[in-house]
Amino acid sequence: MPWRYDLRLLSYLVAIAEEGSVSGAARRLNLSQPTVSRQLRELEQRLGVDLFVRSGRGLTPTTAGAALLQRATRVLAEADALLNDVRLAAQGLTGRLTIGFTASAIHGALGRVLGRFRTELPDVDLRLVEVFDDVELTAGVVDGTFDVSVQRLPIHDTRLAGRAWIREPLSLFLPAAHPLAKRRDPAPVTVLGDLPLILWPREASPRAYDEVLALCTRAGVVPRIGAEARTVQTILALAAAGFGGAVMADSYRVLHREGVVARRLAGTTTVVYLVWRKDDANPLLARFWAIVNATALPGDPEDVEAPARL
Repeated sequence: MPWRYDLRLLSYLVAIAEEGSVSGAARRLNLSQPTVSRQLRELEQRLGVDLFVRSGRGLTPTTAGAALLQRATRVLAEADALLNDVRLAAQGLTGRLTIGFTASAIHGALGRVLGRFRTELPDVDLRLVEVFDDVELTAGVVDGTFDVSVQRLPIHDTRLAGRAWIREPLSLFLPAAHPLAKRRDPAPVTVLGDLPLILWPREASPRAYDEVLALCTRAGVVPRIGAEARTVQTILALAAAGFGGAVMADSYRVLHREGVVARRLAGTTTVVYLVWRKDDANPLLARFWAIVNATALPGDPEDVEAPARL
């Protein structure tokens, strides 16, 4: 049968070598000298080698003992590191947190939170996944792909918890030469009937697509679709080229696309939700919620209650 050791025996061996005597090791380990001597003899018998020789200065490792000591020191150090990693993970100071997010969220509150998170928790493996489909974000939280999602789709799944986090107006992103772009005051929603609209394809982002069409319906206007695109950059490029206007979260104005002017739509609000699993006890979530609340600005929704305590 292969010989198996435990960390306790290795610690005895290292103590004897560092103290130079069994008596010194016994004092250091707070054990009796006979106990340490017996453990050393049993270890040598099981290995079939002498690990120490007595010299005038005490006990000196043999060649075999020196080889075992070299490996034992590394093993004990690795064991200590392992235990430390476990403690840090339990405190939410290490580990992995995966966040799925909708594109517009990164330009506002989410960007602030992520910057502070990386500063305060540099040892956490923070993974970010941009997703354009809110349904995919919700499904990713359910199946464990994401620990948290930042999305515009309200949740209707009893396995999940969520709450409104960011509320911001919608804006109409217009070609700079369009007459509607000459004014800077909020525009009535009825202006959506005055130009073609650039939309996300419904199969790519049903929430954004339906939101725009619902606005038109409530305003009593019939939407005209001028183009569809799957990325913000393409949508803005199409607007700059005169294909029409795009209704998007106001936070996209920070992109400052040349040839495009953003004009807020009066009386409109879009909401970003934080979503997580109800039964998720990951302590990193508590750290994340604390930073979310610490970076809140006046007018932001109320604090997010952490699902797990530190």
